[in-house]
Amino acid sequence: MKKGLNKEIITTKESRIKGYSKKEFYDFIKENEYEKISHGIYASKDTFVDPLLVLKMRCPRAVASHDEALYYFGLTDREPLKPTCTINSGYNASKLKKAGYKIYYVNNNLLDIGKTKVIDNFGNEIYMYNLERTICDLIRNRNNFEVIEISNALKKYLKRKDKNIDLLFKYAKVFSIDKIIFNYLSILL
Repeated sequence: MKKGLNKEIITTKESRIKGYSKKEFYDFIKENEYEKISHGIYASKDTFVDPLLVLKMRCPRAVASHDEALYYFGLTDREPLKPTCTINSGYNASKLKKAGYKIYYVNNNLLDIGKTKVIDNFGNEIYMYNLERTICDLIRNRNNFEVIEISNALKKYLKRKDKNIDLLFKYAKVFSIDKIIFNYLSILL
C-alpha cells in the first residue's frame, strides 16, 4: 500500500489527494481499525479526538468563538459544554448542530474580523477569535450569558497586560456596540 496515511486522524479527501482509490482507503480503515468520527473523517481507535480539530476539518471557515474563546483566554473558569464556533450566515450548519456543536452566525464580511490561528488546549492549530473580538461577541450575545459571567470576563480582560482597548473599540464600532462596551467599561473602571 502507498505511504502517507499512517496517522491518528485521516480523511477521505487526504486519501484522494495522495492517490488512494476508495477501495484502498476503506481497506486501510478496516485493516487498521479506524473509527468514523464524522463524515469523511476517521480516527485510530485509541486516539483522543479534539472536537475543534474535527470542526476545522469539517468546516475550514468556522472560527472557534464565544464559550471556547472565553475559556481559552482565561476569561471564564467554566469549560464549554459544547464546542462553540461562528460561521457565516447562510451556511447550513444542521450537521454540525446534530454533531453537538453550538453555532453562532455572522454576515460573511464580519467573519474574519479578529480571526487568528492559535494552538488549542490539545496542541492543534485552529482558528479562534482574538481577545477583543471575543469581548465583542460576549457583549453582542449578552442575552446568552449570565450578568456575573460578563462582569467577570470583562474584569479579567481589563487586568490583562496584552489587552488592546483601541482595537476593542475599533471592533465594537464595526459591530455597532461601541456605546454598550463604553458603558460596561465605565462601570468597571
